[in-house]
Amino acid sequence: MSAIARTDTSLVVNWWWTVDRWTLAALAAIVAIGAMLTLAASPPVAERLGLDTFYFARRQFLFLGAAVVVIFTTSCLTPNNIRRLAVIAMGGAVVLMIATLFIGPEIKGATRWIPFGSFSLQPSEFVKPAFAVVAAWMFAEQRLDGKFPGYAITTGLFLFVVSLLLLQPDVGMSLVIAAVWSVQFFVVGLPLLLVMGLGFTFLAASVAAYFTFGHVQARVDRFLDPAGGESYQVNRALEAFFNGGWAGRGPGEGRIKEVLPDAHADFIFAVAGEEFGLVLCLILVALFAFVVLRGFSRVLKSGDLFVLLAVTGLLVQFAVQAIINMASNTNLIPPKGMTLPFVSYGGSSTLALALGMGMVLALTREQPGAGRSK
Repeated sequence: MSAIARTDTSLVVNWWWTVDRWTLAALAAIVAIGAMLTLAASPPVAERLGLDTFYFARRQFLFLGAAVVVIFTTSCLTPNNIRRLAVIAMGGAVVLMIATLFIGPEIKGATRWIPFGSFSLQPSEFVKPAFAVVAAWMFAEQRLDGKFPGYAITTGLFLFVVSLLLLQPDVGMSLVIAAVWSVQFFVVGLPLLLVMGLGFTFLAASVAAYFTFGHVQARVDRFLDPAGGESYQVNRALEAFFNGGWAGRGPGEGRIKEVLPDAHADFIFAVAGEEFGLVLCLILVALFAFVVLRGFSRVLKSGDLFVLLAVTGLLVQFAVQAIINMASNTNLIPPKGMTLPFVSYGGSSTLALALGMGMVLALTREQPGAGRSK
């Protein structure tokens, strides 16, 4: 007899039978790998900074524990409540982003964080999942009711959010938001001519960013001509992959983390490559790909346009962030300070990603007899 009977109508049991347990298992595997890599990569960084050896590890375990709670809680919500949550999160994050420009400390040339005691909050991280859901709602409403100005509202929100991000400045986050908005606009039925125009606009914006932001220009120049500038972290990351080979040097045997400043954060993928080899790196890539492809396979069965657009946006955000991090580590693109989902150290990023994936699980739950959600 099953330990969890289908006839049990309690909230947790109903959640268990309707949620996508395969995606849940893949996310649990990523979180477990992230915890293991945090233990491997963070102690040398903490010691270099004069902190307790397991300072970052303990904090990240707290973040991951909170992320599990956020994923479960969010995934229990209905599509209508997901919309409400997204609006609240969007409003709160935008207010805090504006406040950050006035009261946030400048760190490495950027103003993105608001300190709360020993914890620093990065509001822009929470804009990503919230924007994806709110934009999906507006797109769907205009598609279902031609008189509703959903496209105009979404475009205005997009330009407003990107403007705030560029004031910080955070070009990488702007690109993620732009990717989400563009893909959703394409899925909802943007004409091919406008798609091409949008592509040229983003290309022009990228060129403008190169000439406008000094840190962007420096990173691109170092990428195109590694010998002509300082590319210390990328070179050490490539060295880590070379040292690791197929099977890695073994847990705790890596040496690059001892000299790599962001070994526990943006370059934790390089630590994985050195200590656990190409095998673990491929497992991580496969897990990220599985979550994205599984999500698309589930949402394509939905007859709700809002659900389709929201899940598409959330999965694009998840995929683009993972791709940017791994590509930066392997020198396939200019380096960008972006975390590897649920693996890199970072409280705001971990919790915001948990919110987004909780929304994906909620929107892809089995909804017998559900049509358009009200």
